[in-house]
Amino acid sequence: MDYIYLFPILIFSIVFHECAHGLAALRAGDPTAKYAGRITLNPVPHIDLIGSVLVPILLIISGSSILIGWAKPVPVNPYNFRNPGRDNMVVSAAGPLSNLVLALGFTFLMIFLGILSGHPLGSNSVLWMFSQYGIQINVVLAVFNLIPVPPLDGSHILRYYLPPQGQAFYDRLRPYGFIILILFLMSPLVRIIYIPMNLLMNFFYSIVRLFL
Repeated sequence: MDYIYLFPILIFSIVFHECAHGLAALRAGDPTAKYAGRITLNPVPHIDLIGSVLVPILLIISGSSILIGWAKPVPVNPYNFRNPGRDNMVVSAAGPLSNLVLALGFTFLMIFLGILSGHPLGSNSVLWMFSQYGIQINVVLAVFNLIPVPPLDGSHILRYYLPPQGQAFYDRLRPYGFIILILFLMSPLVRIIYIPMNLLMNFFYSIVRLFL
């Protein structure tokens, strides 16, 4: 069944995402995540019972077209950053960027498997299916986390480029971010994020077709 592929890929991808935040913070001068033991691909320190287990299982069981999840946020102390404003944005961007890097990695794996099998249109192997889901899940995670609503990564990125007055207004919205996000996901406006998702998936699949 599909969930045999989906669940482990999702867990690995969100753990990779959090590790990227921790590594970026460490490079910016903040060792908090390192000291907390969170810069590791071992999923145990990252697992959040609701976001990493219950929500993905419910989405899989319900047949949702989008599979998302989250891990425990990596602890970050922006007061340790060498350039707090810029570094906070960079650390936030590292998460979605890491998912796009993973999607590219799964793309190259599909190309390798296609060449190895000698089948230009694909393969029925487990690894081929694994790679397809790897691209899809990581594209969804990248785009979802770039939604500019607190506490998602996109909110930190947008805030960096706002003028001081805009940042102050944005900060006042932060306590209501989760409510705003839920309302957005339940509204027809959520279809907006399907556009970049489809564009990115088509981009990665076009790379596969280019080589196969």
